[in-house]
Amino acid sequence: MQLNFSQIQAITLGAARVEAHKDGIHFCRFTREQEALYKARSEDFYIKTFSTSGIRLRFRTDSRVLGLRGKVLPGCSRSYFSFDVFVDGKMVDSLNNFTGGELPHDYTKMPFLIGNFSKTFDLGAGEKEVCVYLPWSVKVALEALELDDGAFLKPVKPTKKMLCFGDSITHGYDALHPSNKYITKLADFFDAEEYNKAIGGEIFFPELAATREDFEPDLITVAYGTNDWNNCSRDEFENNCRAFYRNLRANYPDTPIYAITPIWRKDLEEARPFGAFRDVDALIRNAVAELNVTVIDGFNFVPHDAQYYADLFLHPNDQGFEAYFEGLVKCL
Repeated sequence: MQLNFSQIQAITLGAARVEAHKDGIHFCRFTREQEALYKARSEDFYIKTFSTSGIRLRFRTDSRVLGLRGKVLPGCSRSYFSFDVFVDGKMVDSLNNFTGGELPHDYTKMPFLIGNFSKTFDLGAGEKEVCVYLPWSVKVALEALELDDGAFLKPVKPTKKMLCFGDSITHGYDALHPSNKYITKLADFFDAEEYNKAIGGEIFFPELAATREDFEPDLITVAYGTNDWNNCSRDEFENNCRAFYRNLRANYPDTPIYAITPIWRKDLEEARPFGAFRDVDALIRNAVAELNVTVIDGFNFVPHDAQYYADLFLHPNDQGFEAYFEGLVKCL
């Protein structure tokens, strides 16, 4: 039984919209207004808006199998991807392009094949809840989603909605499995729908915060700062940071907002025009002091050890993301 567009749309979580195209169903995590902002800002950032970070398919069924078929297209500077399939909260299998051989510690610059994909998953007998986490790294054109003939399908909706802003680390770099991203693990912990607005390489972008979603989030997280330190002057950072949070608070006056300051990075002692890396924390606190924003110091969430970073200095691997999640959830 092949699911139709309306059925797939009904079980999709974390998408601003779902669209039917000639090559398959596309899942868009940014609104058209937000995509236009990034189109004008940076072609590289614009391409990244179409990766499916934070988007998942969640439903109950009694089907024994799940068939998945489509195509993956570039969605960021990384080409590895995984569709993670969970049954009743446990991962049972994945469809990815990186298994079959031992990966080096730094797999981030390796070439991986993208294009057409397909796999049939054994879900087991009986009624169960299924969750398919879409890749954070690529754009997805879904051609077919199939269940057993006669199987029932019931969408499962989370109890909360979580709006998440950030740079590459919130986007997902460099988790092998999308279900292991820190922000996805946090959404699962709170049974929240993850609306992921993170872009790899991004800094505080006030115009993005000035746009408004068509829903009221129960929780907002913001995690910028590491690229700002690397690329901006101190004045640029202060202006962008303050304007971002003011715009965000104006749009969502009653929603709890959590500002997560940057995690450790190996090159933090190098000189930058901005100044000291640890000053980012203090400047964020100063910028939000009168906006009822809770600041969380993220510096020690991931151990200061290259083994927790896929690229050995900045982006956590799956083990690093687990540490990030554990540190963050204690604060929340």
